[in-house]
Amino acid sequence: MAGARKQTIAITGATGFVGGHLLNIAVKQGFTVRALTRKKQDDRPRVIWVPGALDDLGSLKKLCDGADTVIHIAGVVNAPTRDGFEKGNVQGTLNMVEAAKQSDASRFIHVSSLAANRPDLSIYGDTKAKAEKIVSASGLDWTIIRPPWVFGPGDTDTLDMFKSARLGFIPLPPDANGKLSAIHVDDLAKALLAIVPAHDDLTAQIFEVDDGKDGGWTQSSFAKAIGWAIGKRITPVATPKPLLHLGVKIDRLFRRGNAKLTADRVSYFCHDDWTIDPAKRLPSQIWKPEVQTRQGLKGTADWYRRNDWL
Repeated sequence: MAGARKQTIAITGATGFVGGHLLNIAVKQGFTVRALTRKKQDDRPRVIWVPGALDDLGSLKKLCDGADTVIHIAGVVNAPTRDGFEKGNVQGTLNMVEAAKQSDASRFIHVSSLAANRPDLSIYGDTKAKAEKIVSASGLDWTIIRPPWVFGPGDTDTLDMFKSARLGFIPLPPDANGKLSAIHVDDLAKALLAIVPAHDDLTAQIFEVDDGKDGGWTQSSFAKAIGWAIGKRITPVATPKPLLHLGVKIDRLFRRGNAKLTADRVSYFCHDDWTIDPAKRLPSQIWKPEVQTRQGLKGTADWYRRNDWL
């Protein structure tokens, strides 16, 4: 309706990859954003930075005060022990739910992961599944979004694949014909904003979002798309699981606490089907993907080059 007030949304993870894109698009769409941050940030129009962290209950309550909707993105993707995953994904979500319940922010949008579909494969997936149970039992007006592989400008995970592609190959899981779904970070951000308004079709529902490609991508075809994005013909290389575990040790040796390849990641990296369930897509009248993945990968490569990441 013309002249209707845009909501105020509270975002965790706003200084990260997905959250940063969400913040930018939300401001462009006219939302006022309350954003959690550990470090001092530059002032921005329509953005209220709230110092704090997921283990600081007082700061979370302050974050939610004055917000209509909470979008909870922050979590732990890599940790050396189960305790790190539990604190970031389970306790952190519980703290956010409690803060929302103590405020006027009755709408709660939780960003989970396809890994929650297979909690038996990894500690990460197990803790994301536990977080979903906390949200679903919260009594709030909740919606859960499970993204697949998210890529786009600023993504450090896909960056490693681009760097490998420059050398003419990309290491893949043992089954190079295994399947995956993908989504551009801007499409994910727009999906999250599209479901901010309360709607009977959204309440107490879990949705899975992707680029709209029927059947998803094979690991090999996605790798070749990355090669195409940088103008390089590449060879996808299926990697035996023992060799991946060796890679874990090497990555930890060189990148220590910042290692991307971990034992926990290997566990779900080797699963042969990480495609979304088409029956769980968002209603098309609410949201549709806009970014064609090959072009999105090319745009990502261009961003990497402009910022001297490649």
